[in-house]
Amino acid sequence: MIPTIVATEGTYDAHGQASTLYLIPGTDGVDGLVTTAEMERVYKNTFVKSVGTRELYGALKSAPENDICPLCSQRTVSQLDHHLPQSAHPALTVTPLNLVPACSECNKTKLATEAGHAGEQTFHPYFEDADDARWLFATVQHTNPAALIFYPEPPDHWDEVKAERIRWHFGTYKLAELYASHAAVELNDIKYGLQKMAERNPPEAISEHLQSVADSRAAAHANSWRRTTYEALAASEWFCSGGFAQSEAS
Repeated sequence: MIPTIVATEGTYDAHGQASTLYLIPGTDGVDGLVTTAEMERVYKNTFVKSVGTRELYGALKSAPENDICPLCSQRTVSQLDHHLPQSAHPALTVTPLNLVPACSECNKTKLATEAGHAGEQTFHPYFEDADDARWLFATVQHTNPAALIFYPEPPDHWDEVKAERIRWHFGTYKLAELYASHAAVELNDIKYGLQKMAERNPPEAISEHLQSVADSRAAAHANSWRRTTYEALAASEWFCSGGFAQSEAS
């Protein structure tokens, strides 16, 4: 059984490097010796809790910078996600390469889904960089109060599969809803400051201020919802001319 688990890890590494993890077939148990349910118990009761493996579990869980989930780039890591589900890939149940730090919401949202083809693979943070180019954008809605709609727009130099994958990843983890929710809080937080600024400055000055904030956020994370929010606000003549003052009570 152990040789099979080691060999499967090698196969996983090779497919991860090639962005073809979807090609790894599922199995029922390991070598006919250990069932899938037994491997799941090994992970839950031994790998996660045992003194001998708890340090490795903690190291994997704490790997992301500032403990931010690499799947949504927003919430705090709280557990490990099996990138290929343990229910279909029991030999990978305790393979570190298959254990990705994640927030509980991302882990729950993805569940045990598997890619049917290359474009249905979510990004794997150990093997791939989804931030090698700008792909996250937003539009300002002229609503009361103002709101933003986020969407992925892959760059032209990405191939079709990578472009499809970022759209799939964005939809799988429901990032449009997540980012819109956080942007709504941000809009409410900055409304008072923008109102005070507007008392002495024209819309152009407000736009420049918002773009400056966007530039600062971009330096930290090219595809952050904060960078995208401020950039969209800076480009909106409606928002900079008073749209920020809209409120549900007005």
